[in-house]
Amino acid sequence: MTTSRETTGAKERQMTAAGAGGAKGVGGHAGHGGRGGHDAHDAHDERLRRWRLVLGPDGAESTGRALTGQDAARDGALSALYGGGKKPGGRGGTERSAGLGASAPAVARWLGDIRTYFPGPVVQVMQRDAIDRLGLSALLLEPEMLEAVEPDVHLVGTLLSLNKAMPETTRETARAVVRKVVEDLERRLASRTRATLTGALDRSAATARPRPGDIDWDRTIRANLKNYLPEHRTVVPERLLGHRRAARSVRKEVILCIDQSGSMAASVVHAAVFGAVLASMRTLSTRLVVFDTAVADLTDQLDDPVDVLFGTQLGGGTDINRALAYCQSRITRPADTVVVLISDLYEGGIRDEMLERAAAMTASGVQFVTLLSLSDEGAPAYDRAHAAALGALGAPAFACTPDLFPEVMAAALEKRPLPVPDPGADVPFRPPYPGHQGGL
Repeated sequence: MTTSRETTGAKERQMTAAGAGGAKGVGGHAGHGGRGGHDAHDAHDERLRRWRLVLGPDGAESTGRALTGQDAARDGALSALYGGGKKPGGRGGTERSAGLGASAPAVARWLGDIRTYFPGPVVQVMQRDAIDRLGLSALLLEPEMLEAVEPDVHLVGTLLSLNKAMPETTRETARAVVRKVVEDLERRLASRTRATLTGALDRSAATARPRPGDIDWDRTIRANLKNYLPEHRTVVPERLLGHRRAARSVRKEVILCIDQSGSMAASVVHAAVFGAVLASMRTLSTRLVVFDTAVADLTDQLDDPVDVLFGTQLGGGTDINRALAYCQSRITRPADTVVVLISDLYEGGIRDEMLERAAAMTASGVQFVTLLSLSDEGAPAYDRAHAAALGALGAPAFACTPDLFPEVMAAALEKRPLPVPDPGADVPFRPPYPGHQGGL
């Protein structure tokens, strides 16, 4: 089969076409009654169909498979983004170019087409590629264009990077797009986060003299198994274990220190949502700090994560040392404080001072956590030397998915070992659409 399409475009198109192909299943399996030959033919035809979608129009000859109806429309939408026609005057006639262009009406029609012919998660992948490959960011400054897109975390990051250039006529539409993504994330993450951290805070307040309603019977029984009386089939609880009732006063302090460089966009979005969730818990005092070469404290906006996000300024340099200096100055109860640095650790400030501050906070009793990313985007790029140096200080640096974050915070609040992923394995990656395994 011909594989003359550009390598990158072909890979992206393969992933998307595989997702589109999933919309049309293969019926039955060979070997059932008299349908074996028919089913085998169906399976072969389906494989050709999917390869034809992967290879684009040039695949028609090599696969012998013509596309009709919705498949032809899918192929047109894919070709507009990933290429499918020959560049006029292309050398050897083999170069490819995307045909979407930068015309607002053409892009609007294309956005409508992909929402018609592809499921939501695939639409998000294609939108992301259109913005990255074809430079369509400027079109997002038009309200009509924003209304046509499928909101997702990547789109929010793009909008935030355009924040300062955004006209007032677009700002309200942009806020609505961002709010939809934030609310979707809150529905997915908030309840579990509150439940997990409430349990951690209760366990951190363990007592050996609990009131009857606060006894932890599982732990009490395990601790008193030596007092089991076989003749009575019972355990004599010489020692009661339980938790103090949750106090109304603040028991722990959390500082989220977030790198707002452009590569951290998805992490900034998730961190803002988690910051708002943590701030809603009365027994936690939560501070949210964002930084590039300057530091901004957005704690007073935590009641609305959308305000937090529009208070950030994605891009620019990075001065982790300055950010940690600010966080360090806000710590009043080191033994009851958790500092979460969310950064890829590419430091533009003073490296040695950065590490000294991290070491000083750890020595004072602060639980210092470094997350190289807080997203579902897979293994991030990061400064390995700085990550290793922090690990040597007892503050391991690792990438974290949003689903794992509540467990990480619970462990930090309880001063337990952090659930650090296996360093030899990649960060768990959430497929962009159901059933995708990276191929056909």
